Amino acid sequence: MPNPKHIILQSFVFLCLLLQASSKSTIEPCSNSDSCNALLGYTLYTDLKVSEVASLFQIDPISLLTANAIDISYPDVEHHILPSKLFLKIPISCSCVDGIRKSVATHYKTRPSDTLSSIADAVYAGLVSSDQLREANSISDPSVLDVGQNLVVPLPCTCFNGSDNSLPAIYLSYVVRPVDTLAAIAARYFTTLTDLMNVNAMGSTAINDGDILAVPIPACASNFPKSASDFGLLVPNGSYAITAGHCVQCSCGPKNLDLYCMPASLAVSCSSMQCRGSNLMLGNVTVQQTSGGCNVTSCNYDGIVNGSIVTTYVYPLSAYLLHFLIYIF
Repeated sequence: MPNPKHIILQSFVFLCLLLQASSKSTIEPCSNSDSCNALLGYTLYTDLKVSEVASLFQIDPISLLTANAIDISYPDVEHHILPSKLFLKIPISCSCVDGIRKSVATHYKTRPSDTLSSIADAVYAGLVSSDQLREANSISDPSVLDVGQNLVVPLPCTCFNGSDNSLPAIYLSYVVRPVDTLAAIAARYFTTLTDLMNVNAMGSTAINDGDILAVPIPACASNFPKSASDFGLLVPNGSYAITAGHCVQCSCGPKNLDLYCMPASLAVSCSSMQCRGSNLMLGNVTVQQTSGGCNVTSCNYDGIVNGSIVTTYVYPLSAYLLHFLIYIF
């Protein structure tokens, strides 16, 4: 007769091995209903149109293109085919659900050949597990999926107050691949190994295939008033965003973290973008040589309020006065 102690020990060892083999994910506790913008690192499982990828995550195709710095001025750009294995940053809204940060806005309609594992591992490239799909949709028998069944897809995300080391940042949920090292991931996203370890509460640099890391990406922060519908806009470095009803394009970097906004190239009906009291249009900057240096004037975007685009005319400031202000402050 088997020794009960041996059975208990074997079960404990098996559980430990199972926990070691399972993928880890960074979890951010939360206690309010606020949402924030976040990113998912997603690798295409097959060739897909821009519109198909957007539909997979229920996001605006334009936001997908701008998050990846893809030109939106091409004709029929939403029908452009993206190749298999292409890595994309997917912009999502990160909510507070049951005390932790996650995105639950994505739904997937099952097809004849689908299983929970194929949906998790292939379609959503490891951003969700089959167990998470089963639990989120209260599926008692995972071997039975009805064709056309509408599944909630809980996706990982983090906010951390939109900052990293007190600087503006947007967080990317990154699925670790077999070839990855923590140092290489840090270098790819212009952060430090120490910072990446701190953000993910890691005691060592060891990572495993399938782990999901929160990666801080520096961002340009807006200073729009709270009355603006796009208040709090953050744009990741090296990309741009379309706001004000597709009328305004705001870009970030790649060489600096100053938000720059200009009229978007999309053919839509927009309110006036001319700065009051000047002949400058949104995004215009003029430089005039003077005996005291340079006078710089600009027309800046200040958010969209009640459907109207708000602009701010920045008056000439001589280089001498600018240096003086920098010196005293």
